This record gives sequence, C-alpha cells and structure tokens, in this order.
Amino acid sequence: MQQIDESKLETDSQYRYEYLAEFIGFGPEDVRFIQASAPHLGPKIGSLVEQTYTKLLSFDATARHFVPKQAGFDGEAPVDLAALDADHPQIRFRKDHLNRYFLALIGRSYDAKMVQYLDMVGKMHTLKAGSKEIDVPLVQMNALMGLLTDILFEALLDSPLDPEATQKTLRAYNKLFWIQNDFITRHYAATSSSL
Repeated sequence: MQQIDESKLETDSQYRYEYLAEFIGFGPEDVRFIQASAPHLGPKIGSLVEQTYTKLLSFDATARHFVPKQAGFDGEAPVDLAALDADHPQIRFRKDHLNRYFLALIGRSYDAKMVQYLDMVGKMHTLKAGSKEIDVPLVQMNALMGLLTDILFEALLDSPLDPEATQKTLRAYNKLFWIQNDFITRHYAATSSSL
C-alpha cells in the first residue's frame, strides 16, 4: 500500500498532480494520445471557443462574470450585461485565453510548468488571482468544465481517428479534465475553509 502525505497534497501542486495522475491512471500514453489529437482538434479550436462563449453568454449567472474588468485587459469593460456580446473586446480577450488553454492541452509538455499552469487555471477564477472583482462560483466552473468536456468529446467523435484511437483519446482527455477539475476545486475548498 502506498503511503500518501495528505497534508502535502494541500500544499504541493506537483505532488498533488503526481498523486492524481497515478491514482486515475493518467500517464505518458494518455499524453501521447492528447498530443496526437492536435491535427484533428487544432483546426476546430476556434469553433470550440465560439461554442463555449455562446453558452457562457446565454446565462446571466455565467455572463455576469465578464462585466467587471478582466485582469490583463487594457480596454474598456462593458458597463453592464446589456452591453456585453460575443464581439465585445473584453470577450474577445477572454476567448483568446480559452484558445490558448486548448492549445496548451494539445501542445505543451506535461511537465512541472504544465502542472503550474493547470493550477493557475483553477486559481485565476477565485479572489486569489486575476481581478479582485471576479469571483466565479464553483457551480459555474463545474458547468464550464462539463461543457468543455462535452464539446471537446463531440469534436473528437467527429474526427477521422480510428475507433481504438478515439476511445483512448477520449479516456485520456477525461482523465485530464478530472485532474483539471481538481485543480479548480482545490482553490475553492481553501477559500471556503478560511471563511
């Protein structure tokens, strides 16, 4: 039986990642299948981003988080929800971030820097990073992760990959998104325990 330092899971993101990856079974073969999907998913990233933002902007509970000024955005923030649409410069700025997220998943090495990136993706939607005016509730982050998983899986199922490669690629992304989801929820758990 492996011994796990549970307190270290809460303080060391690399240790946490390694534990999750081993427990879930996310390894080098999964990374190879994710990276091998790049030629099929890469050309679809723009469409995946548009689908995501169409959904995010169709609910006030998710759209409201794009009204405050976003960290790193230099332009004018929308004055209210009515001024927000898919072509607003701040939304284009956020779309670019999601585009880079998809590119990171399919193109980066799964090393210590990638672990830090996955962790920052979770942290930036809380008051711990990014704009201090933006605090996205966990339910909205869970909804987003569910949506991203679904649209990505749909794109993979429409790709010309053979059935075995499709199955292995879907499983690899599923494992990765559970790891990403943990790297999101960990920052919410830390926030709620400190209240």
